[in-house]
Amino acid sequence: MQNKYDVIIVGGGAAGFFTAINVAQQRTDLKVAILERGKDVLQKVKVSGGGRCNVTHACFDPKELTQYYPRGEKELLGPFHQFCCGDTFEWFDQRGIELKIEEDGRVFPITDCSQTIIDCFQKEIKKHKIEVLTNQALVDFEKEDDKWLVSTKSETFSADSLVIAAGSSPKLWKLIQSKGHNIVNPVPSLFTFNIKDDRLTDIPGVVAQDVEIKVLGTNLESSGPLLITHWGLSAPSILKLSAWGARTLADKNYKFDISVNFIGLATDDCLGKLKELKQDMAKNLVGKYNQFEVPKRLWRKLVNASQTSDTTRWADLTKIQLEELANQLTNAVFKVDGKSTFKEEFVTAGGIDLKEINFKRFESRVHKNLFFAGEVLNIDAVTGGFNFQNAWTGGYLVAKAISES
Repeated sequence: MQNKYDVIIVGGGAAGFFTAINVAQQRTDLKVAILERGKDVLQKVKVSGGGRCNVTHACFDPKELTQYYPRGEKELLGPFHQFCCGDTFEWFDQRGIELKIEEDGRVFPITDCSQTIIDCFQKEIKKHKIEVLTNQALVDFEKEDDKWLVSTKSETFSADSLVIAAGSSPKLWKLIQSKGHNIVNPVPSLFTFNIKDDRLTDIPGVVAQDVEIKVLGTNLESSGPLLITHWGLSAPSILKLSAWGARTLADKNYKFDISVNFIGLATDDCLGKLKELKQDMAKNLVGKYNQFEVPKRLWRKLVNASQTSDTTRWADLTKIQLEELANQLTNAVFKVDGKSTFKEEFVTAGGIDLKEINFKRFESRVHKNLFFAGEVLNIDAVTGGFNFQNAWTGGYLVAKAISES
């Protein structure tokens, strides 16, 4: 026996809930159901932003916003003109949820609690009488006449429109591939670098600001804060490299060299300033007073790495020591050997080939009335609320397409 709906949404996450709510709001006559494979919904929302939910980013220009998407930049420009970050603010404001912008542009609920966003979604689901069916893992879907027949492990459903918003799932991608869509092979996107190096040992938690990093042998480079961790390096400068270089670094099996410029100066310019310090601070110990705004503990590590002890005075530095210190400050090479997931935010580069999607509707070009939203597509972004914004934009345009059909 079939359970009949007008719209079935596969995936009980951010994109799925947002799509369902917008469909039901725009067309109150439609019967909408969400199918979630597990027993809980909105789990990724719950852990996002360290449990605070990084809802979006304070970037209100569509063209500028697309620059944060290593995959999807071109395709999202039109959709962002339809539903952008400002529209996200308005959407939540209309439902009594106040958002705040932090210094780095990230946006959170003013409560600093992801449960605020979850409660908002649950309230809307109840208000619009949307059915949320858990423990309904998708097994198959197929077109019969003008209806979609959707099979789970326990039941069969039918619907006029089918929306797949179940995130990055290899099993799901394989099923979608069997229906005629091409899948871009998935690789991890946001990750930190594993590095074993004496210069990083025993100083976890140290942050160097405004560093410049390059992956040697490639065109990959980034800038921003750099965090030293127990296992290596993290923070925005590293995460940007991991996102933009997702495929390149996967091809290297996550074994490669990076060079780090801790002070943003050319090596020769740095050497000139070190020679001035040798004159001006002749009697001072090199390791005692950190220079160039390099954190004190990191400064000592770099001094030691340049064949100089903490008790060496500036006046006693040799030409070779000065050159080596300049090199450590501006061109320190580290060997990366592996990666680690960035907090709970596992993001994948890969998914449904974007050439097969009509981005005015987020609809399949292969099958009519089959829609996709969120990370099931080959779209991903750097950290900072951008992946959620992709989910909101896609969900909104899917809902608009369905409500107008």
